[in-house]
Amino acid sequence: MERFPLKSSASNMPTTYQSLYKKGRKNTNGRGILAVGEEDLVDITAGLQQAAAARTAPLAATPTSHGTFQLYENSARPSDAINNWDPVIFSGMQGDTDDIPGIGQYDDFHTIDWQRDIARDRMRHRYIVKKRQDSIWDLIKGAHDAWSGWVCVLLVGVCTGVVAGVIDIGASWMTDLKFGICPQAFWFNREQCCWSSDEMTFDQGNCSQWLTWPQVFGESREGAGAYIIGYLFYIIWALVFAALSASLVRMFAPYACGSGIPEIKTILSGFIIRGYLGKWTLIIKVVGLILSVSSGLSLGKEGPMVHIASCLGNILSYLFPKYGRNEAKKREILSAAAAAGVSVAFGAPIGGVLFSLEEVSYYFPLKTLWRSFFCALIAAFILRSINPFGNEHSVLFFVEYNKPWIFFELIPFVGLGIIGGCIATIFIKANIYWCRYRKHSKLGQYPVTEVLVVTLVTAVVAYPNPYTRMNTSQLIYLLFNQCGISNSDPLCDYNRNFTDVNSAIEKAAAGPGVHRAIWLLMLALVMKLVMTVFTFGIKVPCGLFIPSLALGAIAGRIVGIGVEQLAYNYPKIWLFSGECSTGDDCITPGLYAMVGAAAVLGGVTRMTVSLVVIMFELTGGVRYIVPLMAAAMASKWVGDALGRQGIYDAHIALNGYPFLDSKDEFQHTSLAADVMQPKRNETLAVITQDSMTVDDVESLLKETEHNGYPVVVSKESQYLVGFVLRRDLNLAIANARRTIEGITGQSVVMFAGGAAALTGAGAGAGALAAPPALPLNRILDMAPITVTDQTPMETVVDMFRKLGLRQTLVTHNGRLLGVITKKDVLRHVKQMDNEDPNSVLFN
Repeated sequence: MERFPLKSSASNMPTTYQSLYKKGRKNTNGRGILAVGEEDLVDITAGLQQAAAARTAPLAATPTSHGTFQLYENSARPSDAINNWDPVIFSGMQGDTDDIPGIGQYDDFHTIDWQRDIARDRMRHRYIVKKRQDSIWDLIKGAHDAWSGWVCVLLVGVCTGVVAGVIDIGASWMTDLKFGICPQAFWFNREQCCWSSDEMTFDQGNCSQWLTWPQVFGESREGAGAYIIGYLFYIIWALVFAALSASLVRMFAPYACGSGIPEIKTILSGFIIRGYLGKWTLIIKVVGLILSVSSGLSLGKEGPMVHIASCLGNILSYLFPKYGRNEAKKREILSAAAAAGVSVAFGAPIGGVLFSLEEVSYYFPLKTLWRSFFCALIAAFILRSINPFGNEHSVLFFVEYNKPWIFFELIPFVGLGIIGGCIATIFIKANIYWCRYRKHSKLGQYPVTEVLVVTLVTAVVAYPNPYTRMNTSQLIYLLFNQCGISNSDPLCDYNRNFTDVNSAIEKAAAGPGVHRAIWLLMLALVMKLVMTVFTFGIKVPCGLFIPSLALGAIAGRIVGIGVEQLAYNYPKIWLFSGECSTGDDCITPGLYAMVGAAAVLGGVTRMTVSLVVIMFELTGGVRYIVPLMAAAMASKWVGDALGRQGIYDAHIALNGYPFLDSKDEFQHTSLAADVMQPKRNETLAVITQDSMTVDDVESLLKETEHNGYPVVVSKESQYLVGFVLRRDLNLAIANARRTIEGITGQSVVMFAGGAAALTGAGAGAGALAAPPALPLNRILDMAPITVTDQTPMETVVDMFRKLGLRQTLVTHNGRLLGVITKKDVLRHVKQMDNEDPNSVLFN
């Protein structure tokens, strides 16, 4: 991924703490931020001129929720409290101040400050609650603020459901377009075209309304000529769809490729990737997903639906400043959107919530849980109203088996879990190897060509096999199904004699159709596995859920048929002597396909709880939870034993995203002093609280590239005062030069509050001739997180994970020694795991 440079424009650099000053307010009681008169109050936002004035009443320092100190007269909070945290002018404040652009934002490929953003929201909330008592209008604004979160997730759910319906309908029509067309209404897919007059039945085999491409050109449905024409049109349409998808992604939205879940996990952990959730990415992802799914590539739309829903959540959050201007609060909406994405992808709202909680979300409070549930519910309801499946079932793969599972079947179910874990490990290792090769070779310079080659090979190999030619979702549904009197597929070619539809399914020997189908399924398994390895990661929107389910369903169906025939041929074995002693069939191969699908998907993604819930919501098979749980756990154990990471975590590591996984354990005997920067006896770049000029600070900013600087009493003592961000310094100095009269390069930068701000500019002789001081105590974090140099790194890593820190300061006996940033922690973890510490993508 391209590494973006830091933005150097001062106008685009936000400040951490922002003062809002109401012009024209009579300050008769001396309430101010600095210990100066009301006429001469220095405000870096409004840029009011500072001058010497009579001192006001003594001020007391009151710690905020973040730990910074705000000054109030006699420790009393003023009734019209000035907000130091957010650029928004809250209710009751006049919008007369000139806001500095970029406040509350972060640069590309930077991590957010969770503690600061949450603290800003707490202060904003306290202010709104206090203002509710002033007027009816403020009460209405308070109610709007309280309900804005629910309204936002409602809109996200509605839009996600609508977009999912459009994708399902579009992909279904374009997939059928590869095989033929409906001449009466070309916009109908095959099922819609073949509805009979009562609009309740669908006979795919005998449909005169639907014309295949050989019939369009005057050929019959069968024969060598029809096969060749159908083969050619299948390949041509696949190449057209794939080329359009890859070209759109390359020209308009490079971030629209892939699954999106690794990046969503990284963004929800607090990382900034500009443009990844933007409107162009949304549009191209939707259009490209329809095209790539229709091309017949070995991919699915479920992972990209999470990305699409997150794009909608990001865009709609800007309608509500509470979320749009606070990155930590915005991630609550994104977590709910991720749940809605899985909800519409599988028709599984509860599974979507658990997926967001278990797999992608980093910060998931109880309030977010309820909103995610509501968002997933609305999205599923809207999709069900659109009814893209065209039937009475609201789930994608509805199953209804006549027989319950038997206790001894737990043995083959666990065996399927082991097989699924092995298949998943083979896929993960092979896919990561190929993606790494693509990344470091010339192949990565020709993404469209790679897509076309993969599509061509997939189409050529897939068409001769009926189980790879058909849509992958149709294949999974076929494998999940139970054989009955109405099934004509070779998988149901048993030597049975049905008397009526409701009669019990008797045990019978597999016919020649079943034997042929098993060989075709084995070839399909190998082909699907190989092509998915090369497909996942190419530059088109592509998901992994459906291919993984298909791999597991194929393996499970083969195992199920084997167990079924074993029970038929050896009914006296102690395993089968109980339930299988009657003449009825006691083994359901479709159930084995469902369990196998869960096993492979669990091994690929390492999901457990959310996987089981998604599977029973996906199929409606509530009574089969225990087999699904057994297979999922076995698959995860085998996967963890053979490979530490799931596919999404492996791609996060491959791309170098700064993600600290809370599930990983860090067990190394290193100390904070071993990781801090700089090392002992090296010079630490610091700012003194009252002895550096503006020129000194600007020179320090030019000579170093740190994102923040400790503020100390003096360089000799190294006693810590606080921490200031680089962006805040750039912003405050640039704004002061532009708006405050008299500020020069020789102005002393003051981080000391209170009376020191007046005396620091140069008391004594010549003080009146000196340029005015520039007080910047408003942007100083006076309570940064600190650790001692002997703190174990296990504790430091846990602090970064659980508190969402950007940096922590290292001290010894109260004196500052160094700084540990999130980048330092990530590189140290990589180094301890014998990986390349410089692979972390971080500014």
